[in-house]
Amino acid sequence: MQRLFRFIPIQLTFFLVLGIVFGRVFDIQFNYLSVILIGLFFLLTLSYWLSNKSFSQYLHFNLLTYLLTFFVGISTSFVHNDLNNSRHYTHFISEGNNIVLIIDKVLKSGNYNDKYEALVVKVNMHSTVGKVLLSVKKDSVTKLFVDDKIYVSSEFKQVNTPKNPYSFDYSSYLKNKQIYHQIRTSNHKFLHLSKRVFSFKGLAANFRRTINVKLKENGFKGDELGVINALLLGQRQDISPELLQSYAGAGAIHILAVSGLHVGIILLILNFLFAPLERLKNGKFIKLIVVISFLWIFAFIAGMSASVVRAVTMFTAVAIGMQVNRPTNVYNTLIISMFFLLLFHPSFLFDVGFQLSYLAVFFIVWLQPLLVGLWFPNYKIVNFFWKLLTVSIAAQIGILPLSLYYFHQFPSLFFISNLLIIPALGLILGFGVLVIALALLNILPEFMSNGYNFLIHTMNKLISLIASQEDYLFKNISFSLLMLVVSYFLIIFGFRFFEKRTTKRLFYFLAAILQMQSVFIYEKKVLQSTDEFIVFKKSRNSLIADRKGDNIKILHNLDSISFAKSIILKNYRIGIGKTKITSIDSIPNSYHFKDKKILIVDSLGVYNIDGFKPQIVLLQQSPKINLLRLIENLKPQLIIADGSNYKTYKKRWQQTCEQKNTPFYDVSQKGAFILK
Repeated sequence: MQRLFRFIPIQLTFFLVLGIVFGRVFDIQFNYLSVILIGLFFLLTLSYWLSNKSFSQYLHFNLLTYLLTFFVGISTSFVHNDLNNSRHYTHFISEGNNIVLIIDKVLKSGNYNDKYEALVVKVNMHSTVGKVLLSVKKDSVTKLFVDDKIYVSSEFKQVNTPKNPYSFDYSSYLKNKQIYHQIRTSNHKFLHLSKRVFSFKGLAANFRRTINVKLKENGFKGDELGVINALLLGQRQDISPELLQSYAGAGAIHILAVSGLHVGIILLILNFLFAPLERLKNGKFIKLIVVISFLWIFAFIAGMSASVVRAVTMFTAVAIGMQVNRPTNVYNTLIISMFFLLLFHPSFLFDVGFQLSYLAVFFIVWLQPLLVGLWFPNYKIVNFFWKLLTVSIAAQIGILPLSLYYFHQFPSLFFISNLLIIPALGLILGFGVLVIALALLNILPEFMSNGYNFLIHTMNKLISLIASQEDYLFKNISFSLLMLVVSYFLIIFGFRFFEKRTTKRLFYFLAAILQMQSVFIYEKKVLQSTDEFIVFKKSRNSLIADRKGDNIKILHNLDSISFAKSIILKNYRIGIGKTKITSIDSIPNSYHFKDKKILIVDSLGVYNIDGFKPQIVLLQQSPKINLLRLIENLKPQLIIADGSNYKTYKKRWQQTCEQKNTPFYDVSQKGAFILK
């Protein structure tokens, strides 16, 4: 591995990544960046021409190269940030907006709205660029498709930020995709315009739609059709949430995301199919062009998502290495593909799928040979499954800390689902391509469509059966960023010591263990020393937490089922770590938190308590009170209204508070109120 870090593309990729992160955090004017880049390029060129074999000048050349790569990372982060474009729609927003949108991607529908990614091509007669999230109230008749152009008069609304602690930040997720606003409308409030003349995305979407029509004509429907769309067309929108959860619980969700696994299998199939071309003059070169073309056609049909693009980019390099008869160094291929992907798509660095896929491949290449060497079965079939198992274990070891950090669960039966599904995945993909081709030609035999339908149905049932073993699915695991970092140190130094037992490697391994223990102790101390009082944002209900260290008292008016299934409390518990919760299904009128006295006024409207002068008043369940009189009598420092109150009441209360210069906090608007 030490030799690996001497590989120049790895060094350059490291400094490119640093530059992208720096450019994401700090805003640097592009004119300054331009001057710095030109200056560094001039110095690098001068250093190259003046260089000789002396170590000092070689070192100067390296330092200038690293510095230039670092600023290239900052620059590519700047250039690919849509907000820095003078034509971005945010520069032309007014109170009333006349907007022209082009549908760029169809997303998974919600319960009440169809959702799309849309390009903003015109705002108030100004030609613009940029993307928004478009939500359209569901209609049984009208649907929008890629390349549809519509006119709508609407407001650009900010995507909601998390209103409760440790909730999923959907706004940050969208910002990483360069989406900063959303537009809400319904079918009768927008006007259809002539479609976009041509786009590759529209062509691919039309082709996928044609395939789906043909498959439906041949009896495919429901989750079976949804899985075919995911496996072969890169679209997961039509899979039911229950089946998606089953694949996640079985540790097989990667099967439904077109990635390196699928593209690698497709590369092997293509190499086999076009092997006869090698007999022709310049046959190897012709075969290479044909194979790479088909790989990118597949990427195009699958929607050119981040996972597909990175997988096809990497396996394009692998295909070239295979055809020129050079032993391809997968590390080199991996890093070079990462470098160019990040150079042109720096936002990929912050994509969870990007991080998981590259870590999985890296650990497979590094750890699988170590693991497979632990046992040498005598029978070929046993050896085959042993190798397959070691691949799954190596990949899971590589992505485990990241999976715990993002998803807070570990499917311990992953090896069973992978052993059962992955050996058959080549057959499933190859058979699927044949089924689609015959369906498009209207010559798909009924026995073949029934057979493939049964194959997909059986795979879904098998996954659901594995996922139903809930005792083997470890959920709600708290895992911090610090734990993520030290976990990778522990894994890397642990396996390096396993690889070669030297005193130096033992020292690093023990240091990683000590580091892990230090983080455990630090986080436990932080957990036990933190006290807070929280009024959560919960629509139509009241939900309050009084936390003292790792003990949490929950005051609420929820029923037992709603309390047990509360996502708000689940996220909170995961976020802060292991805690002891006490549930109290009644809320008193007065409460003390440290030196603060809190008066809770519910629907009964009682607020005169002898001798009790609160600093904070919490209003809940829409009490019919004269707030002006309450303020004059109690003189509170702050008034809070939670989500159980009527909007009209809260609006009137806010006006009263402004009149009396008393701070007013609406939890529904501002998010959870937290008192440390």
